[in-house]
Amino acid sequence: MDPVPLLDIDQAMPAETPLVYIILGSAGSGRREVLADLIDGGVSEGDRAVVLLSADETAHADDAKLANVARWTWREGAIGASLPPGATHVFFVTDGRQSPVDQLEALQKWITAVQAEVGRVITVVDCQLAEKHAALIAWYEACIHFSDVVLLNKREGVANKWMSDFQLRFKEACYPCLFEIVKGGRVKNPLIVLDPQARRMSHIFDVDEWTGIDLEGVEFGTEGEDEPEEEEAPGKTAGGKKPAHPNQSPDDDWLPEKEPYFEVQPNGRRAKEIPDISKYLE
Repeated sequence: MDPVPLLDIDQAMPAETPLVYIILGSAGSGRREVLADLIDGGVSEGDRAVVLLSADETAHADDAKLANVARWTWREGAIGASLPPGATHVFFVTDGRQSPVDQLEALQKWITAVQAEVGRVITVVDCQLAEKHAALIAWYEACIHFSDVVLLNKREGVANKWMSDFQLRFKEACYPCLFEIVKGGRVKNPLIVLDPQARRMSHIFDVDEWTGIDLEGVEFGTEGEDEPEEEEAPGKTAGGKKPAHPNQSPDDDWLPEKEPYFEVQPNGRRAKEIPDISKYLE
């Protein structure tokens, strides 16, 4: 087999920006087989799908089911890749042995740099692995926090109660993402899975609400000491400021929403730590 080419971040971007789908999950969870089914049933014949695999991911038999495959690289915490010319759909498969949080933080910067748009974030759950190691629930919670769709794969031999309890955990927490069953490497309706409608808890890939709004000529004053206080209009706070987001303090002056999984403590560790998935893989 000829070596798969690496895509360099400095390569020319395509004329039209494709939708980027981010595929999360552990190594060995069957992501490539499921992805082949999604592309076959969810991407139109006139479109061109390209799959970006980590350069550190070993080759797999399911790679043959993927029509167009290239590799991305991890460069000191940054994504080394470009949008493949001519692609209408790009499926970015994360490294299944590394932290999904670190990769998503880098992907947020990469998506902005290449001026791309995220279609959906999809997590493929290895149910056998998750049932065997209760500590990995926190790892999957992190993935699903960022996800629009959760695909439950490798369910053979997994107790029905565990399956029910796993989904109930997120439903009771009001997660908006979709849960779908994978059977024989296939999903029931690929078009629903790939529908680019955001259903994720995290907003790191959402377009800022102020983007494209022309604020030229708009004055943002504050109340003078001698001026009478006016009745606050709904949705405003004193001084004309917008109300703070639940994740912000009133003094943040409407900075972008803080992503809790990206926060770092003074000691350099993540505020919300997750298990090292590589310790649970063969």
